[in-house]
Amino acid sequence: MNASAAAPSRGSNLDLPRLQEAYHLMQRIRSFEELAVDAQKEGLVLGAIHPSIGQEAVAVGVCAQLREDDLLLSTHRGHGHTLAKGADPLAMMRELFGRQGGTCGGKGGSMHIADFEVGMLGANGVVSANIPIAAGAAHAIKLRDEDRIVACFFGDGAINRGPFLEGLNWAKVFNLPVLFICEDNAFSATTRTSSMTAGAGAAARARSLDIPAEEVDGNDLLEVEAVAKQAVESIRAGGGPRLLHCHTYRMTGHTAADLAAYRPQEEVEERRKTDPIQRVARLLRDAGVAEAELDRLAADARAELEQAYQVAKDSPWPDETQAFADVQDVGDPRERAF
Repeated sequence: MNASAAAPSRGSNLDLPRLQEAYHLMQRIRSFEELAVDAQKEGLVLGAIHPSIGQEAVAVGVCAQLREDDLLLSTHRGHGHTLAKGADPLAMMRELFGRQGGTCGGKGGSMHIADFEVGMLGANGVVSANIPIAAGAAHAIKLRDEDRIVACFFGDGAINRGPFLEGLNWAKVFNLPVLFICEDNAFSATTRTSSMTAGAGAAARARSLDIPAEEVDGNDLLEVEAVAKQAVESIRAGGGPRLLHCHTYRMTGHTAADLAAYRPQEEVEERRKTDPIQRVARLLRDAGVAEAELDRLAADARAELEQAYQVAKDSPWPDETQAFADVQDVGDPRERAF
């Protein structure tokens, strides 16, 4: 990790109420993901589910530094980011199930969740496509002279696609208020990223464009928070784009249906030792928080999400009259097609 990153405070300096709140949010994200996988097995979700189990510290640590009016762009693995930005888990669950009351009226599903009320401009099923969109949103903020920033999450596989260079270059040339966050879980779908990526990776490529970049342990919540806080403060003060390269690990396969036979089980078991939720739990225990309180926070998160699951399951389907609502009908391309 980058030695210049500020060392996060620990021990007696911990803000225990805030850390307990973060622990509760991480448990909510974990519960949402686990129940989403269950829902697909039950046939409630059509299409792919991409869990972020094991990556919760990145979403929570970064989004804790954002204001509600800041904007967020996510990926096909975006449930955690959306929850961390403040979206309603019931509306999200309804969206996964295609029901009324979903964040997009049940039309977007898992890979296209958006919630403009909390600044979540949308998940994106096209790898790296959200990066130039984030630059565009940040450019709009600058043109309007607004005191907001954009946070854009993407995976390690995205840095090998053209929009990564285009988006970062655009952001740097126009000194845009955007934070790029690379969630490096070591695999691009089913391929180990190191086998297909030349050079040192996301941070090095950002620095080649003169964008300040930091590498952090993405499973260490306090480290993510500390470095993200510095980055957000710099961007908000007019310092231009920055990039965080967060090293983490997904405990599941690429999708809920992927058994991940392409990686050794010993590797997965070793990485379980760095589970971000358990690391926060250890911090809280060491600071004197009782095990019963940790159990209560976890149980509360699970109960909330189980209730959302059941309510979403019992929610009605959208009325068929809504099938063509929200579809652009201004102009007919067929008139000028030939």
